[in-house]
Amino acid sequence: MSKTYTPELDPEALSRLDAYAARFRDAFALDRPARWCPVYLRGLITDGERKSIEPLSRRVPLPPELAVKDPEQALQQFVSQSPWDEQAAWKRYRAVMAECFADPAGIFVIDDTTFPKQGKHSVGVQRQHCGALGKKANCQCAVSVHYVSPKGHCPLDLRLYLPESWLGDEARLDRAGVPEPERRMLTKGQIALELLDRVRGEGLPGQLVLADAGYGVSGPSRAGLAERGLHYIVGVTDELVVFTEEPRWIEPTAATGGRPQKRPRLAEGSPRPVSLRELASRTPRRKVTWREGTKGPMSGRFAWLRVWPGHGWATGDCAGEEPLWLLIEEQADGKLKYAFSNLPAGTSRLRAVRLWRSRWPVEQGYQQMKEELGLDHFEGRSWRGFHHHACLVMLAYGFLALEQRRARRGRPRPGKRGGAEVR
Repeated sequence: MSKTYTPELDPEALSRLDAYAARFRDAFALDRPARWCPVYLRGLITDGERKSIEPLSRRVPLPPELAVKDPEQALQQFVSQSPWDEQAAWKRYRAVMAECFADPAGIFVIDDTTFPKQGKHSVGVQRQHCGALGKKANCQCAVSVHYVSPKGHCPLDLRLYLPESWLGDEARLDRAGVPEPERRMLTKGQIALELLDRVRGEGLPGQLVLADAGYGVSGPSRAGLAERGLHYIVGVTDELVVFTEEPRWIEPTAATGGRPQKRPRLAEGSPRPVSLRELASRTPRRKVTWREGTKGPMSGRFAWLRVWPGHGWATGDCAGEEPLWLLIEEQADGKLKYAFSNLPAGTSRLRAVRLWRSRWPVEQGYQQMKEELGLDHFEGRSWRGFHHHACLVMLAYGFLALEQRRARRGRPRPGKRGGAEVR
């Protein structure tokens, strides 16, 4: 699966874009914003350095029924002030994508992305780690969920993360137009679980979730996935500790004098936990080829072993925890990465690596949404404007994904010429 591509917007492609946008017409509730949707989508898809509203308004011709004196102001109103519900548009978008890409082998990928910003007025902005810059900086952060299946891939949903510094300032929230239901203290992991519940509640098939260490290190996030009956492979960091053999615990007993026992404790002679860093130093890794790339086989060195969680072992916090899989990946530069998984006990190393490495389309998708479709070009400050723009970028991405699928299905298969089999 390669990334989507930007087609030539000839009359036929523009006709397909109009037909695609028409599928979302009733999600906008009112006729006027529904008519501006294809204009904005065309602006996002059309080549251009910036996809913010001012340059976009100069590039896109308006249909006669939308002729206005100030296209920039009209587009600004459509994105930042018009009260259309992005959740209704996203729901319809997911249904459209599911028609082509839904598959029982589908995988949900949790990720987040950052948007560098100047000043402190853009909703959710604060000084924090900025992945886009690779350092701590002033930025916004949004959590997203994506779908990867044998039939294709697409983003599904996205929500801005609100830091504590924002949630404690009602006046600031009012100025940014943050809706009352969204003024909740939510970790990024909790946002991810809510997004998953929403997209899965619409019937999209799939039983596996992938996420990086920002989510995997959280025990409650892993537990939330397991409680939903989902399998997962999630990144973790090397300071976490595990048992390499099943630990033996002594349950608390009634006190016969002295301080009563309240927690299980590790039995004498039971193995002690080790950090993932220490475990990796003595664990051999084997070469695994997970797929054939355009430049040859894609391979790396991996270990795949059973471990027991060791968090809070000294106070018995992990007593009774079920075993997990630990995936250790040695990258080409020698750096090690780690992941926990609750895949079934009989899962092979090859299958685990192939599943773990199926995240790569999401990385390409984010790159395209930012570099080609202007996901990070929005210059407004409001909650509504940010989520309206993000929703429309996903709709534009969906159109390109469908165009790619259409082009791929129209190409002759190997061994055929002009659609006829070569004998």
